[in-house]
Amino acid sequence: QVQLVDSGGGLVQPGGSLRLSCVASGFSVDDYSIAWFRQAPGKEREGVACVSSKDGSTLYGNSVKGRFSISRDNAKNTVWLQMNNLKPEDTAVYYCAGGISCYHPSYDYWSQGTQVTVSL
Repeated sequence: QVQLVDSGGGLVQPGGSLRLSCVASGFSVDDYSIAWFRQAPGKEREGVACVSSKDGSTLYGNSVKGRFSISRDNAKNTVWLQMNNLKPEDTAVYYCAGGISCYHPSYDYWSQGTQVTVSL
């Protein structure tokens, strides 16, 4: 069964850090480009970061550059999203997704989502 399971969300104060994980089953994370998206209430879904299946190169959304880092552990079939210096505007449900390319508009597999809340 092909599945992506994310975890690691929670409540954190501004300036804090969280690390999200995305564990794949049924396929290898290095065979797919894996991206993180987020969606806040009343807002459109936003691409946060992506790691390419081809060469492991990474892409980041402008709002998270320099604060977030995506990495892949092929042995654990897991993709991580390290989030530092979190801001209230980072509050959203975060999803990981697997697709053929970081630049392709659609993704084949999605996780269930994990809530990240940045607040005092």
